[in-house]
Amino acid sequence: MKDLAQAEEDEAQELVAPKTFKQRLWSITKLLLKFAVTSALLYYVFSKVPLQKVKLRLIHANYWWMLAALLCFFASMVMSSWRLSSFFKSIKLKLDPRFNFRLYLLGLFYNFLLPGGIGGDGYKIYLLNKTYKLPAKKVFWAIMFDRLSGLWAIGLITVALIFLIPQIDIHIGIPLSIFIAATIIYYFVAYKFFRDYTHYFWQAHLKALAVQSLQVTAIVFILFGQDFTGKFSPYLLSFLISALATIIPISVGGAGIRETVFQQLTKVFPMDMDLAVFLPISFYLISIIVALSGIYYVIRPSRLEEGLPKTEDNLEN
Repeated sequence: MKDLAQAEEDEAQELVAPKTFKQRLWSITKLLLKFAVTSALLYYVFSKVPLQKVKLRLIHANYWWMLAALLCFFASMVMSSWRLSSFFKSIKLKLDPRFNFRLYLLGLFYNFLLPGGIGGDGYKIYLLNKTYKLPAKKVFWAIMFDRLSGLWAIGLITVALIFLIPQIDIHIGIPLSIFIAATIIYYFVAYKFFRDYTHYFWQAHLKALAVQSLQVTAIVFILFGQDFTGKFSPYLLSFLISALATIIPISVGGAGIRETVFQQLTKVFPMDMDLAVFLPISFYLISIIVALSGIYYVIRPSRLEEGLPKTEDNLEN
């Protein structure tokens, strides 16, 4: 996690400085590597699960339930932007909720559709640094704690799901104790070394729990769309594990990683293999549909900040 944070912080610093030819070349190389990893992972998955089976599931899905899943995911993005605003408030940056959500959608677009570019988080750092003259490092850590709150929420839901899966032969007290201990350490480190970011700490983490719950609900709706009547918990736990795997930015928008994790976990949990692969693919497609809404602010950047108060009104003294 420390290495990942340092890498992202270095990238944030690069964003507010002119890029050299060497840096541009490295960006292109990273993009090509991401496409290569994504292609290799998807090739591996579909060598185990016929693509035709997954395609048939998509064709014959109940699209009312798929629409419900899409709306649920969109609601999770609204909640995500609200969660991020809590950490921005911690560094005395008060953004208009409309602007904050527009910026979140634009960042989502950059993450999914422009994987070789500056990335959604990088763009937020760049724009807020440029507009409000906040140090890039300060904005970076607000965004990093936003991510960490998401990991905390995934951990809590995972502990709950472990209790519901008999294949995991472990007393619930063990993962629960580990989670509680990790939470205490996490908060202590944050309070000791990053006190500014703990002003709205638990408020933001409750929002993170709502975000992950909405995304888990979206997976439930996708399963309903497949007329699924079996046990949901193995699929939901696999979804959360795959979400953790996508933290490592080695593919295009996490494509290939989720599918590979699901495919491998069919060897551990009682899951239908083609359904297990269909779930992350359909979730990815839903994510792209929502992310595409951010293109509006690329085409019309003036709409991003329309109606906002002046710069000095957004920063607390």
